[in-house]
Amino acid sequence: MKVARLLAVLTGLLAVGPAGAQVGDQRIVEAREALRTGKRAQLEALAQRHESHPLDAYVQYWLLTNRLARKDETPDRAALEGFLRAQKGTVLAEQLTERWIRRMADDGQWADVVARFGGLQWPDRDVTCHALNGRLLMGDRSAIGEAMAIWARDARVTDACQPVLTQLVAEKKVSTEDVWWRMRRAMEARRDSDARDMAAWLGKDAPSAAAIREAVHKSERYLDRLPVNFSITRSGRELALAALAGVARGDAADAHRRFQRLFDRFQAGERAYVYSMLAWRGAEQHLPEAMAWYRAAGTVPMSDEQQEWGVRAALRAGDWKAVRKTIDRLPDHLRADEAWVYWLGRALREAGDEAGAVYQFARIADGVDFYGLLAAEALGRPFVPPRSDPSLRQQARRAVAAEAGLQRALALFRLDMRTEGIREWNWALRDKDDAFLVAAAAVAAEAGIYDRAINSAEKADTAVDMELRYLTPYRELIEPEARAQGLDLSWVYGLMRQESRFVPAARSSAGAQGLMQVMPATGRWVARKIGVRGFSVSWLREPENNVKIGTSYMRLILDGLDSHPVLASAGYNAGPGRARRWRDDRPLEGAIYAETIPFDETRGYVKKVMANAVVYGAMFEGKPQSLTRRLGTIQPAQ
Repeated sequence: MKVARLLAVLTGLLAVGPAGAQVGDQRIVEAREALRTGKRAQLEALAQRHESHPLDAYVQYWLLTNRLARKDETPDRAALEGFLRAQKGTVLAEQLTERWIRRMADDGQWADVVARFGGLQWPDRDVTCHALNGRLLMGDRSAIGEAMAIWARDARVTDACQPVLTQLVAEKKVSTEDVWWRMRRAMEARRDSDARDMAAWLGKDAPSAAAIREAVHKSERYLDRLPVNFSITRSGRELALAALAGVARGDAADAHRRFQRLFDRFQAGERAYVYSMLAWRGAEQHLPEAMAWYRAAGTVPMSDEQQEWGVRAALRAGDWKAVRKTIDRLPDHLRADEAWVYWLGRALREAGDEAGAVYQFARIADGVDFYGLLAAEALGRPFVPPRSDPSLRQQARRAVAAEAGLQRALALFRLDMRTEGIREWNWALRDKDDAFLVAAAAVAAEAGIYDRAINSAEKADTAVDMELRYLTPYRELIEPEARAQGLDLSWVYGLMRQESRFVPAARSSAGAQGLMQVMPATGRWVARKIGVRGFSVSWLREPENNVKIGTSYMRLILDGLDSHPVLASAGYNAGPGRARRWRDDRPLEGAIYAETIPFDETRGYVKKVMANAVVYGAMFEGKPQSLTRRLGTIQPAQ
């Protein structure tokens, strides 16, 4: 909604005084717009006024953040400290403290950075790096251990963390070999800016920024122009490895052919690394050679993702013995993942170890996610939704009503400030018990903030309210369209829940819009197919139009993909062409198809949509549901 339009609406509402608006809303909207447009004088004037409004503190917060952002202006320490005292414990105090720390780091006020950092509850990585850098500059050697923990978890070289990580290298807390490996990982992930920063730690042996850029982004051309003597230096070999990894990303078979021609130019460990790259990308591309490449990689260090694709390659090949062996070799934190618990159970069952299989299934069979549902079915328990206890929603109503953070969040949502509203809502739910979470979910649902309702209800571990977790808003719009298209209503709701959590204004970074996250080009194409005239992108923002286009698209995709909901779900997210290509040349179990989808987003999406459909099906039909039956078998391409 445009700000001018919102202001006009608010003016009209305030004139008649409905329950949906509050006195003072217009001032909040004006202040937010003044911040966005850089109208400092107007923001200053609005901050001078104080009104009894849940968001009154936001006006002062926006003014203080505006001042902190001005490099030519010395921050007003008294005003900042006064605000932090008044708002102690709130998300605004947390955010302002982080912004102030970033400004103090820019100004080189390291003692103040360290002192202020202790007041944060949820510091992000960059702010933590600023504090560690301050401690190191002040001679606090204990910061080295904490900096090493950051290096071990995540070696991204952001501006904030570069001084700390550079110090680790300078003090030889990190070996040169480790730097080469981290740079290798950065190049394979196409984070060439990180790779260039890491190269600075390697001195004269390091590759140039231009060479890194070409090897990473123009891999085929780099290999075609590879100097005869590239293998003489470590730098030359690493750039060739990066280029091979780049080719493998798109075509592992081509990368393997190129590697074979260069095989003798690499050292043994480097060859193993290339095989790990080929195996990973080959598994993603469903190449039968992937398992052989995994064996050739031997014991070379692999990322979590590479190791998991080893299991997927074995699943795709139908080699249950290899599935078990590969899962057994996973590190503990991966082996505990529900996916690998389930597939280990399946592998044990295939090997005749029924007791072992039952043990694995029982570990995860109480969940309502994809593998929890499959594990329960493997134990002979099709899904029946637990009964909700409506009284739980009432038990903490008074506490929810008294929670200032939630009231601020509701006011922010009402004024279409979703980013701030979500932040306030999540902050207010920290460390709350299940009764409070369910009551908060009920309040959000009543206010039409369906994503927060679902999110809050899902946080409640012991108080399971399925009606709040699996809301059915807009049914008067959705059910007739689903019926007209001959679609399973539970599948439609399962997909929509995953797409937007029923937020009509949802918009993805790619431009997908509305309840069913329809891309503008897709909407235009579907509109032509179904004979709708006058299509425009703005049309998709209206729920009834979005649902009509979205369900029509589901029908079109379903018709083109064997009428199979798993294929159609993958096609809705990643495109029908990809969903077709991901089939095998033999019948494939639906769960294995889903697990071996190459795109992380689509793989998770399909699992969630199909699990959602099971829950909605049980709620709509009032009888047990089978995820295994819904997943079915994916037939090979004709």
